[in-house]
Amino acid sequence: MAELATIARPYAEALFRASAEQGVSARELADQLDALAQVAGNSQLRQFADNPKVTSEQVIEVVLGALKAIQLSPHVQNLLRAVVDNGRLVALPEVAAQYRALLNQSTGISDATIYSAFPIEPTQVADVVASLEKRFGRKLNATVEVDPTLIGGIRAVVGDQVFDMSVKARLEQMKVALTA
Repeated sequence: MAELATIARPYAEALFRASAEQGVSARELADQLDALAQVAGNSQLRQFADNPKVTSEQVIEVVLGALKAIQLSPHVQNLLRAVVDNGRLVALPEVAAQYRALLNQSTGISDATIYSAFPIEPTQVADVVASLEKRFGRKLNATVEVDPTLIGGIRAVVGDQVFDMSVKARLEQMKVALTA
């Protein structure tokens, strides 16, 4: 949704600049933001926050209570207050995504998601990541997800680029070639 991206961008950029100016670990803030985004993505929390009888402080208390296992930095707490006070809780997941994109851009690392039909051993993941880093020409921060619909092989998504070497993709190519 373009509107959420437009709303989220200033928040992400402000947090990124503030963390850079004050020497705060941007990667640590990104992890905290991801946790915050997961909580903010909860539909029950959003309903609670949208209730006109609920104050901003009550919403912040609920969110911080859900995240009490994680010590949020003052920067992230200030961001939470600004987002809740402005009625933008729905934009927090997008803020986290844009913050991570800014972090990746500044470090030259890209996020990659590797989909596999079966679980992959850590040594195999390292080999796949090394091969993908050569192919895409940049360092990758990879996560692996199991997707049985691939039948076999892997599918890697790096930013907006997709490298699909799955059996499912090859079967689709064969289907197109045979029906053409």
